[in-house]
Amino acid sequence: MRLWHKDLIKVLPKQQLLGQWRECCLIAKSIHEKGSPNHILVNEIMNYPLGHLFTYGLYIQAEMCRRGYTCNFNRFSKWFPSKSQIMVRNIFRGWHNDRYLVQCYYNLQEKYDRGGISDEEWNRIETLEKVDLYWKEEEGPTGDISYFCPKCGVGGLYSYNYCPHCGRRLKKKK
Repeated sequence: MRLWHKDLIKVLPKQQLLGQWRECCLIAKSIHEKGSPNHILVNEIMNYPLGHLFTYGLYIQAEMCRRGYTCNFNRFSKWFPSKSQIMVRNIFRGWHNDRYLVQCYYNLQEKYDRGGISDEEWNRIETLEKVDLYWKEEEGPTGDISYFCPKCGVGGLYSYNYCPHCGRRLKKKK
């Protein structure tokens, strides 16, 4: 169970998109009935108002409709006493950061590598402009290229585009 990064929704393969709708419905039901989804990959959702999950679910539904799929909105919305929404760009801010985008991207890449995603679906994922996730060529500790995180100050990072601690894009040390 996972909530795919919001920036990947428009390029998710069919199986992942339809699965995401089912998971949104299950998460909403679980929160309503048990107070929590109780799953390590989605428990973070409890740190946000329910409007985030509601808006995310609407976003998933809109993408499904755009692709010509149908879904029962009441299956999802019935679990929300308040139908409050937020701006899509603000969904799960702090959790759906660049680091999480990288994690989701590599999860999809592994599915592609194992034959679970077609070439056509993978090519669509790779065209997503924001996915600049490949590791840098490693110079190593003795090389003259070094990166640091402007947010948490971690330095000496040679193989990443994003900080593995906080998800912020790295900058070159001068």
